[in-house]
Amino acid sequence: MLLLLAALLLGHLMFGPVKIPASAVWNALSDPGASEVPWVRIVREVRLPEALTALLVGGGLAVSGAMLQTLFGNPLAGPSVLGISSGASLGVALLFLGGPFLPALLGGSDLALVLSACMGALAVLAVVIAADRRVNDGITLLIVGLMIGYFSSALIGLLEVAAGERALKGFVLWGMGTFATTTLDRLPLLAIPVVAGSLFCIWWAKPLNAMLLGDAYARSMGVEVRRLRRGVIIVTGVLAGTCTAFCGPIAFLGLATPHVVRGVLRTEDHRVVLPYSLGMGALLALVCDLIVRLTGPVHAMPLNAVTALLGVPVVVMVLVRGRRWARMS
Repeated sequence: MLLLLAALLLGHLMFGPVKIPASAVWNALSDPGASEVPWVRIVREVRLPEALTALLVGGGLAVSGAMLQTLFGNPLAGPSVLGISSGASLGVALLFLGGPFLPALLGGSDLALVLSACMGALAVLAVVIAADRRVNDGITLLIVGLMIGYFSSALIGLLEVAAGERALKGFVLWGMGTFATTTLDRLPLLAIPVVAGSLFCIWWAKPLNAMLLGDAYARSMGVEVRRLRRGVIIVTGVLAGTCTAFCGPIAFLGLATPHVVRGVLRTEDHRVVLPYSLGMGALLALVCDLIVRLTGPVHAMPLNAVTALLGVPVVVMVLVRGRRWARMS
């Protein structure tokens, strides 16, 4: 997988409206003094940040989706389906469109963007967790998530009506979803939460395996289920919120990727599923972004249209096959 990722990364840096030779890409990355050639600026300032953003966001959303599917015992759980991405979008909408007060309170910086998205994502997660405890049914929980998404969209629509033209334009462009707006100087604020959150998730692989067989079994194996659930909620909220803050709502990557990994590797073991979901999510995000770029700068396909082409068949497959999950069996 690492070789495939490296090859895709090279292709991502080479291909686009302007084709750049592999030697020029290598020169741009390896020679700090090579700054005059136009290719160097394209690679360093446009394509490299976009590629790294795709790697981080794809991996972060995939790990988040795998964790949520285990947490809820539901194969269709994911940041977009459960309304978590919508909650993050509402948090960002409040920052963009909520008038001068909230931006002034939070500072109007990239950190404020991340905090508002994470707070929105965690708020939705809290509602979903409360609903999960009451209904204890996978399909009903998905409907709750969809309703939360619709409710968030309605609130965002009201904010859009009341917002000024300039703020509305910025929010609409953000809401379309893209990996192309993150610059190199902004990458650390994206990378630190995503890398740290992904490492936490992989660290929890063994207790998560116990949870596959139900909370009672996990407790009998010495797992502190309530503490683990809290940790998973916080980490998945931060992962989904951070990714959404920088790239807008990206559909289906978090839902589909873990199923692709499980289907290819034929295992539910989180010690395998989580690291491979991280890599596969990064790989699929690169592929989707490369497809968007190759369609051209004028008639480029929306990123979410490409991710939907990947995700919808996976969702249909899961529904038809009806995987056996602890709380849906």
